[in-house]
Amino acid sequence: MRVVILGSGVIGVTSAWYLAQAGHEVVVIDRQPEPAMETSFANAGQISPGYSAPWAAPGVPLKAIKWLMQDLAPLRVAPMRDPAMLSWLVRMLANCNHQAYARNKARMLRVAEYSRDCLIELRRETGIEYDNRAQGLIQLFRSEQQLESAANDIRILESCGVSYESLDVDGILGHEPALKHVRDKLVGGLRLPGDETGDCFQFTQALAERCRALGVEFRFSTEIKRLQAEQGKITAVETDAGHVQGDAYLVALGSYSPALLAPLGIKLPIYPVKGFSLTIPITDATRAPESTVMDETYKVAVSRLGDRIRVGGTAELTGFDLSTPESRRANVEFVVNDLFAGSGDASAAELWTGLRPMTPDGTPILGRTRYDGLYLNTGHGTLGWTMSLGSARYVSAIISGTTPMIDTEGLSISRYNR
Repeated sequence: MRVVILGSGVIGVTSAWYLAQAGHEVVVIDRQPEPAMETSFANAGQISPGYSAPWAAPGVPLKAIKWLMQDLAPLRVAPMRDPAMLSWLVRMLANCNHQAYARNKARMLRVAEYSRDCLIELRRETGIEYDNRAQGLIQLFRSEQQLESAANDIRILESCGVSYESLDVDGILGHEPALKHVRDKLVGGLRLPGDETGDCFQFTQALAERCRALGVEFRFSTEIKRLQAEQGKITAVETDAGHVQGDAYLVALGSYSPALLAPLGIKLPIYPVKGFSLTIPITDATRAPESTVMDETYKVAVSRLGDRIRVGGTAELTGFDLSTPESRRANVEFVVNDLFAGSGDASAAELWTGLRPMTPDGTPILGRTRYDGLYLNTGHGTLGWTMSLGSARYVSAIISGTTPMIDTEGLSISRYNR
């Protein structure tokens, strides 16, 4: 079977890998000159199945108001007339209850845990390197209220069989000794030992080379214009370099997926949530993180990537604006300076922004559509790196007509039609 994949971020490239492994002829199309040049380029570096959770949670509407009013606000909503944003917000708020949160988190954990297992297997088979560290992730709590609020997440982790450790301050320092300088600012933490850290860009670039060795064809610097359909079947992709035909078509365009599919009458409830990251060269490794910590107060992650620190976080609902104002730098820079002062040269840091394709319930949209030959692998939000391999292997199985290795419940676009 000839499969045409639209998008060469980590989702598109991992999909190409598994489809090629299954014996398919694969063509990948992207407007960028090489793989992983957009959202996959400089994300926070977390491979965090244990931290997988929907934004839509009980109490989030009130928390969001508080976040908007913080000096270093982790959330910003632009005052703009955008029906797509308003529709997405309404659907997200409808999921802010205990029942929906438990259901959505369980779905996300199912994909993320499977994805982590797939990554371990791929790493063992290929020896691929990407500044990876498998030393877990620690959620840092600065208040007793945060510590108490973690109880609900712990119950869901237990129900899904996910390992965790509740840590006091001494326990945190045992894993992240550089935090000894700020122990008075911490009250406790939740460690997820199965979580990892790694450079998504390095990984995607390296895997793309392995895909080429399997015969995958990459067509870069190619603008995707539209999908052509006849009698309920996709017949071709129209690009600025001509038409590309296949037996199956997989959309892995992240935040840009809805615009491509809207003319076909497929409405994807995905909205771009803008995030920022800093990449800082390490100058004193003894003051740097060992793996990844997530500051729950500021919603910023600090990860160790080889001789660099990656600091990622904040969320902006500003449409497709990709500007990187220096004012937003303060949000992510504050956390690394507050927790790991003296660890790196912030003056040499690289500021980056990307658009995370968020669904209102947090779960990605995977698998078939109502069009024959058209499949989806999109909507991973902040967890594209975390869920990439599991999502790709899952969708590859569906395209190949085999049974996926995880439960299919609630993962397709049909969940929005109920």
